[in-house]
Amino acid sequence: MRYGIVLFTSDRGIVPAAAAAAAERAGFDSFYVPEHTHIPVKREAPHPHTGDASLPDDRYMRTLDPWVALATAASVTTRIRLSTAVALPVESDPITLAKTIASLDHLSGGRVTLGAGFGWNVDELADHGVPGAKRRTVLREYLEAMRALWTDDEASYAGEFVSFGPSWAWPKPVQARIPVLIGAGGTERTFAWIARSADGWITTPYEVDITDQVARLRDIWCAAGRSGEPQVVALGGRPDPDRLAHLAATGVSEVVFGLPDRAASDVEPWIAGLGGKLGLQAG
Repeated sequence: MRYGIVLFTSDRGIVPAAAAAAAERAGFDSFYVPEHTHIPVKREAPHPHTGDASLPDDRYMRTLDPWVALATAASVTTRIRLSTAVALPVESDPITLAKTIASLDHLSGGRVTLGAGFGWNVDELADHGVPGAKRRTVLREYLEAMRALWTDDEASYAGEFVSFGPSWAWPKPVQARIPVLIGAGGTERTFAWIARSADGWITTPYEVDITDQVARLRDIWCAAGRSGEPQVVALGGRPDPDRLAHLAATGVSEVVFGLPDRAASDVEPWIAGLGGKLGLQAG
C-alpha cells in the first residue's frame, strides 16, 4: 500500500514546492492538492460535512490553482506523483486544461494523476456555466475529449457540452493513460460512473469504514468488463497500524494524510516524523 500527502493549499503557510519536496525526502509516494476557483458568498449548496452554507475551513476560499501549484512541485522533485484531490475539470476549458495537464506530465516525466470531483458546490459550477444536474455528464465529456487530445494525432470530439473538429495538440502525456480517480461519496451511482469512465475512487475524508464499499466497487468494476483492479485512495485518518493493515487487506491502494496549515518550519519536521511512523524509506 502506498502513502501520500495532501496539502490544502492556500496563500498562507508552507508553499506546495516545499511540502512536495519534504514529502519526497520522507519517502511518500504522492503529493495532492485541491481546487476551488472561488466560493460564491451567497449560495444554496450545503457543504457535505457542515450540512449548510458554512465552511469547515476558510482555505476553501483561498486555494491556489492546482496546476500551477503542482508545476512548482514538479520543479523541485523527481519521483513523487503529482496529483489532485480533487480538481474540478468542468470549471476550465477542456482543450486548454488538456494542454496544461499534458504539459505537466511531459515536463515531470510522467508523474501526473488527475483526481477529479463532480462538484458539491453547484453555485460555483453555475458561475462557470455548468448545470448542476448535468455535472456528471459534463465531466464525462471533458474526460473523453481530453483523452482524445492526449492520444490521437488528429483529435476531435462531438458531445453536448464539448465539441471540436480534427485538431493537432502536442505535447502528448508521457504516460499512455493518465490515471483518473473520482473523489466522491461511495455510492452505487459513483461506482457505476467510475467503472465506465475512470480508473479508481478517492474517498471523502468523512468515510471511515469502507470495507463494504470497496467490495461493491470491485463487483461493479468487474460487471462492467474492466480488467485489473480499481485504484482506491483513502483520505483522512491517523497512522494507526491496525487501521492501515485493515485498509490494505480491504484493497485500498493508497492512504493520504492531510498536512497542518502552518509554516514550513513546523510542517517539514511533521512530514518527516509521519514518514518515520509509517516506516517509509527516507532519502
